[in-house]
Amino acid sequence: MPTIRARRGLTAIAATAAVALLLAGCTSSSKTSSSDTSNASNSSSGAVSSTGSGAPRSQATAPATSELQSLQSAYVQVVNQVLPSVVEITTDRGLGSGIVFNDKGYVVTNDHVVAGASQYHVRLASGAAPVPATLVGSYPPDDLAVVKVSDTNGLKPAVFADSSNVNVGDIVLAMGNPLGLASSVTEGIVSATGRTVTEPKDATSPGATLPNVIQTSAAINPGNSGGALVNLQGQVIGIPTLAATDQQLGGAAPGIGFAIPSNVVTNIAQQLVDHGKVVNSQRAALGVTIVTVTGADGAPAGVGVVNVEPGGPAASAGIAAGDVITGINGTKIPDTQALSVLLATMKPGDKVSVDVTRADGSTGKVSVTLGQLQS
Repeated sequence: MPTIRARRGLTAIAATAAVALLLAGCTSSSKTSSSDTSNASNSSSGAVSSTGSGAPRSQATAPATSELQSLQSAYVQVVNQVLPSVVEITTDRGLGSGIVFNDKGYVVTNDHVVAGASQYHVRLASGAAPVPATLVGSYPPDDLAVVKVSDTNGLKPAVFADSSNVNVGDIVLAMGNPLGLASSVTEGIVSATGRTVTEPKDATSPGATLPNVIQTSAAINPGNSGGALVNLQGQVIGIPTLAATDQQLGGAAPGIGFAIPSNVVTNIAQQLVDHGKVVNSQRAALGVTIVTVTGADGAPAGVGVVNVEPGGPAASAGIAAGDVITGINGTKIPDTQALSVLLATMKPGDKVSVDVTRADGSTGKVSVTLGQLQS
C-alpha cells in the first residue's frame, strides 16, 4: 500500500462505549442537438448584448439546480432504502455496526467488532430496544463475522452489489453508528480499488492483511466498523473497516478509509451461515507460523519459521522450523507484514519460488505450491 506506508497507519474502527460517551455524485451526460447548437450560437451573436447577462445566467442555472435536486433526491432515496438494513451492535467490549444479511436473523459485521466479547446485542435503525444475539462464526483473516438474532421482526435484508463493477469516482454513502451516533450517513466517492492494507495488531485483531479493499473519501469513524458502504443504486458495495491515521501528526487522515468489498463479504458470510466456519477462503497460505527476524544491524532481515503445518505446502517443499524466508518470486521479504501482503495477491494452487536461509547458514531456493489460508 504505497500511498499510506510512509506516514500513515491504519486504525480499526470499532468504537468503545467510553469513546461514544465522550464524543457522545452521480454523473450526468448531456447531448447537444443541432437546435441546441443553433440556440447557443444565437445567444453569443446577439441575445447576450440585447438582454444583458441576466437571461443567459438564468438559463444556465436552471439545469444545474435541477441536477442538484435530482442528486439530493437520489441521496434521500438511498438512505431511506438502505439505512433500515444497518444495525448497531453492542458487546461487553465495545460498539460497532452491522448489516442485515438475510431474513433469518443473520447479521454480518467485522470480526474486530465482536472479537473477545461474550455478550452481543443488536439494535435496529428504527430505534427499538436492543435484542440479544449469538455469534455464529468469525473469520479473522478477512475481519468478518456473523451474529444472529432470534427476533426477526422488523429485519430488512440489504441488497449487495457485485463489487467487481465498482469504479473509481462512483459516489458512495457510508452508513453506520460512528462514535455511538446511531444511523449516521456520510458521503464521498470511491477513491481507489484493489488496495491491500494491513490492520494494526491488537486485542481485537490479529493484524489481518486485507486484499482488494475499496478506498473511499466518505468519512469513517470509530463505530462505523461493520456498517455499509452503499452506491446510489441502494446496493452495499463494501463494509467500512479501517480508517487511515497520520502517524507523523497524530489523529485521523481525513478522507482515507477502507472497506472490504461486497463480493468477499457475501462469500465469507454465506459460508459462516452455512457451516459456522469458512471452508473455502480463496486465500493463499504457506502453512507456517512465522516471526520477523533481525540482522546484525538490527534491521528486519526476513521471516523466521517457528512451526510448519504437517503435510502443508511448506512442509511438502522441505521448509522446516528454524529456516528463514527472505524472498518469494524475486520479491524481498523483510518481515511478516511483507509476506502477508504478498500472499494476499496470490491464490491457492499458485507455484512460487521461495528464498530460504537454513539454520546452518546455507541458502537456496525451493518451489512451493501454495495452499489455502485457514481460520
